[in-house]
Amino acid sequence: MSSRLERAWYRQAPWLKLFRPVSVLFTCLVKRRRQRWLQSKAVWHAPVPVIVVGNISVGGTGKTPVVLALIEWLGSEGYQPGVVSRGYGAKPPSYPWLVKPEQDASLTGDEPLLIAQRAQVKVVIDPDRPAAARALLADGQCNVIISDDGLQHYPLGRDIEIAVIDGQRGLGNHRCLPEGPLREPPERLNRVDLVLQNGGDMLHHPAANIFQLQATRITRLDGSDPQSLAQWLAQLKTPRVHAVCGIGHPERFFSTLAAVGLDCVPHAFADHHAFSEAELLALDGLPLVMTEKDAVKCKDFQLPDGWVLQVTAELPDRFKDILLQQLAACQFKEGKGNG
Repeated sequence: MSSRLERAWYRQAPWLKLFRPVSVLFTCLVKRRRQRWLQSKAVWHAPVPVIVVGNISVGGTGKTPVVLALIEWLGSEGYQPGVVSRGYGAKPPSYPWLVKPEQDASLTGDEPLLIAQRAQVKVVIDPDRPAAARALLADGQCNVIISDDGLQHYPLGRDIEIAVIDGQRGLGNHRCLPEGPLREPPERLNRVDLVLQNGGDMLHHPAANIFQLQATRITRLDGSDPQSLAQWLAQLKTPRVHAVCGIGHPERFFSTLAAVGLDCVPHAFADHHAFSEAELLALDGLPLVMTEKDAVKCKDFQLPDGWVLQVTAELPDRFKDILLQQLAACQFKEGKGNG
């Protein structure tokens, strides 16, 4: 998408009304498509609970940190989670593909590789998510499936839907593409099981549970020298850094760095950008800080002062209580449960 169009969505530019006829048609089509799948016998239902974590807007909302937090928390509650993903940008030799931490991001896609590396759980990618789920369950080691994205991928039946909203940008002008940033109309949020809002000072949906992303650790680009963020900041010679990211909402990364006292020189690339070593080496003279999602594509680069910021989603207690209740309800279905 063009940056001008994206800015217009969130500033509610009047000229976007020119797209209204196309937007109305798009809205009708996505509603009709969802209704057809809800009535379809072609939906595949897994023998374990399926949690879909997605959004209704284009661009980044913080889904991947939520998935990582869910994996850790579910593990602490006695579950054995696994993850399925489309694997955006992945080019494996075949599907479904089991993502391993030592693989290259060009093979797996950046987000699935990040999840496999940081969470150390089984991750399977396939544009056909039911096929990915069947592969995930093949060894019997997984008893709850998390779908990273896929709210609009209806062939995979789901027990629990979690929609994530960006608290800074909200739903923009509340219009569907191309007049606005939405993949589905705002009322779709009334039909999901839980809504999570990534920060912000106001609720963008009355049932939203606000969570925060906390910057916790920082490591070198190759994964060595892990430090607390406070420790790293204390030893910096200058607070000025190159801030590099290729994510859906780069301003959030820049504001996170600014909030801990860094003076950022921002470098925003397209979402899922394939970085080259040369373009990062050209940013010399200052420490360089990247997101984890970007860093998995750059771990072999020789950057003497390249760093990776790790963030963690702090899930609200109320959200976790409701999700536990919903998972308990799933146990009444044949073959489901965490025991």
